[in-house]
Amino acid sequence: MRQLLVTAHVLGGFLSIFALTFALPLGWSLAVADGAHRGFAYAAATSAVIGVVLWLSTRRLGRELQPRDGALLVVASWLFAAAVSTIPFLVELPHLSFTDAFFEAMSGLTTTGSTVLSGLDTLPQSVNIWRHALQWFGGMGIIVLAVAILPLLGVGGMQLYKAETPGPMKEGKLTPRITQTAKYLWLLYAAFTLACILSLRAAGLSWFESVCHAFSTLALGGFSTRDASVSGFESPAVEMIMVAFMLVAVLNFATHFTAIRQRSLKVYLRDSEAFWVLVVIVGSCLLLGGYLYWQGVYPGIVESLRHATFNTVSLATSSGFMSADYAQWPLFASMWLMLLATVGSSAGSTGGGIKMIRAIILVRQAGHELTRLIHPRAVRPLIVGGQVVDQRIVMAVLGFMLLWGVTTTVLVFVMLATGLDFVTAVTVVVACVNNLGPGLGSHGPAQNYQALTDFQTWALAFAMLAGRLELMTFFVVLTPAFWRK
Repeated sequence: MRQLLVTAHVLGGFLSIFALTFALPLGWSLAVADGAHRGFAYAAATSAVIGVVLWLSTRRLGRELQPRDGALLVVASWLFAAAVSTIPFLVELPHLSFTDAFFEAMSGLTTTGSTVLSGLDTLPQSVNIWRHALQWFGGMGIIVLAVAILPLLGVGGMQLYKAETPGPMKEGKLTPRITQTAKYLWLLYAAFTLACILSLRAAGLSWFESVCHAFSTLALGGFSTRDASVSGFESPAVEMIMVAFMLVAVLNFATHFTAIRQRSLKVYLRDSEAFWVLVVIVGSCLLLGGYLYWQGVYPGIVESLRHATFNTVSLATSSGFMSADYAQWPLFASMWLMLLATVGSSAGSTGGGIKMIRAIILVRQAGHELTRLIHPRAVRPLIVGGQVVDQRIVMAVLGFMLLWGVTTTVLVFVMLATGLDFVTAVTVVVACVNNLGPGLGSHGPAQNYQALTDFQTWALAFAMLAGRLELMTFFVVLTPAFWRK
């Protein structure tokens, strides 16, 4: 019971601060007079009131968070933030059910990019701003944002940082204080976002569309202001700018920070994960560009490379934008893109999936096992990036992959049992667990998730949350051992 009350105390502080996020869409609504300000005002008030009540009613129980407190707080914060974030959708889009509104909010916060909305081109500007702002806040993790200001709440942040930060290797800190680390990461994230906004504006987009797409590009989220996504712009310049910033966002932000602090690009050369991310993505762009031209999908090699590059980078980084309906490409190409979405992101980036570092560890561990069969007495440490990988990390990666496989398999069978065809069931589950967005089949890039039943919608919403929290943090709070004293 005390564990819940301690978590509720910090959760109250978090919700009080989260209320401030509604200032952006509220101010935008008032500035453009789109009439959608009421929903944001109600949501801000609700978040603030709930937060203050929780904070005050548990103020005598504040103490340093323990590991299990951090995991519970992360899950609770995402759920409460998503629930509060539904209010603007419910008020301004009265045709939406709570189920669909929660799905849209969770999709935004987890940077998944799946949507149940159509007619995006005609939505009030502030509603679209809010959708994209949700992705921006979720991109580096709402909890990491909270870590930066947790000293104001009287609570240390290291346990939250470890619970939220993507990837298997979370022990290193960029600065002596974890709050300072979080602040620097957010400043870097904001700087890249501003650069993307200005670049898109220079390429011809309006300020509104530049802000929205910069938010979702740096968050690798995939929301757009148009039903046709990026294909609606018909602009190679916009596509190349977004490709560049998606590649920035898919690399570890700690690597960016270190490179800037040391003023050296050699940092990227020493990062084996960044090397393989870029090799896999660039290689796949060339492979699919040549394949599409060979198959006659596009008449020229330049057009083939253009669409292959944008859509490959978009899916490999788990963004989910589209410049063409890749579901209409030969099955090899579209399935290759879905595969890339599972491994294309770096740990410490805003991307989803299992992360390239885990794939590297798995491949090298498999090589070690093969070597051990030939040389049973050989003792060879597992080395990644010039560093020996602790056996505990190897086991954690193996455990994660088992949990990822079981989660994906179970959800696929659940979707099949509810009536989805095989291709749709597999790809929507992969898309949601890996925070990608569009699948294939009846919920491909040219469609949305509006036709899902309520049960399917809730199942996939929680798949997004589990995937965003990298499964372990989510499922640990569901184990009986977590609740024992």
